[in-house]
Amino acid sequence: MTTAVAPPRTHRPERPARHRSDTPGGRRRAGRLRELMVSGLVDSFGLSLGWTVFSLVAVDRGGLALAGLFNAAMLLGVVLSAPVTGRLARHLHGRKLLLLAGGTEGVLRVATLAALLAGYDGKLIAAGVVVMHIAAYAGFAAMRAEVAAVDARPQAMTRYALSIAAVEAAGAGIAALLPLRGNFEVAVFLVYGLSLVPTILTARRARVRDSASAPPAATRLQRHRGRLPWPVLAGGGCVTLLAAGPTLLSVALASELHGHAAVAGAAIAFSAGCLLSSSAVTVVDRLRLPIQVTWPLWGVGMLIGWLLAPAHVAGLLFAQFLSGLSMTAFEGGMDARIARDATPGTVTRVLAWSASTRALGGAVAVRFLPALVAAPAIGLTSGVAAATLGAAALAALVRFRLVSFKGAP
Repeated sequence: MTTAVAPPRTHRPERPARHRSDTPGGRRRAGRLRELMVSGLVDSFGLSLGWTVFSLVAVDRGGLALAGLFNAAMLLGVVLSAPVTGRLARHLHGRKLLLLAGGTEGVLRVATLAALLAGYDGKLIAAGVVVMHIAAYAGFAAMRAEVAAVDARPQAMTRYALSIAAVEAAGAGIAALLPLRGNFEVAVFLVYGLSLVPTILTARRARVRDSASAPPAATRLQRHRGRLPWPVLAGGGCVTLLAAGPTLLSVALASELHGHAAVAGAAIAFSAGCLLSSSAVTVVDRLRLPIQVTWPLWGVGMLIGWLLAPAHVAGLLFAQFLSGLSMTAFEGGMDARIARDATPGTVTRVLAWSASTRALGGAVAVRFLPALVAAPAIGLTSGVAAATLGAAALAALVRFRLVSFKGAP
């Protein structure tokens, strides 16, 4: 009796084993993107609700001076988040960075709100606010890096940005209606702190790897090539500086121009614009125009409606609708461009700087716009800024067409 020998399976080559870690969570691309979206929505809703309550309590306890101190601390934390995130991303895998940022932010959310309610010194609370927002924007950069790793198209990043913006408006609106007494206070603490749990769970399936996971030679090459795209970052910061001021001050402007009741309508209009920004990006992306043209045009979109805002409440709603559409499209497109061009291993770092430069431009605009112009004159100021950005976009378009014409056969 002979022993049977299995024939060689040359027609079915062996495939390397694939572990669940190779495809995070074993999910398909759409499922992973949906998971990131849901985590971002829950986190942003909790942050918006809790921070709005925090700001209202600050105004009640210490007036505008105390609220201004905490908002300055928030902006300082956003600006400082870029270098801190860059350093952390060099040494931590995306999973560890998200866990560290989420855990730190969750603890400080609860601690700073509790300290404010307990009457602790404002400077001590402000220091906690700075660290909290450093952690918040480090986690935000890491989450956007995860989105870019799953789907690098501008539409995906814009959908993520529009979802965040829309849910933040909802969280702020709900927070303004809540009485801070009894069970409502406990509920705010729970939502504020526990809304980070989905992000921490999502971090277990993070796929972004930084330069620490690469061989030493590759790490040195990444650091050499991974220099920050300062011209692109500066361009985004300048557009935010010129265009975002009225939108960032929309609550105060709506209240002064048309009364407190107009604030809710302005928030709804902004959210409606956000929801259409992804479609707008798809249309603009088909034109294949350079960012020197599209980014200033998004800035014009943020401003043009404010020409009508002082005249009638309908003009205010139109201005906020265009602002929501244009600001979200601009931020999503900027992040997608920077993530696409980033050297592997530096995506989280450059996305942190992207948010930081926009925050710096917005902070300067918010600081100086009220000193330069009163609310009824916001239309004239917006018109001047829109004309400046429109001229820049037109000049860039002419230059782009001339170069294309010369390069044509």
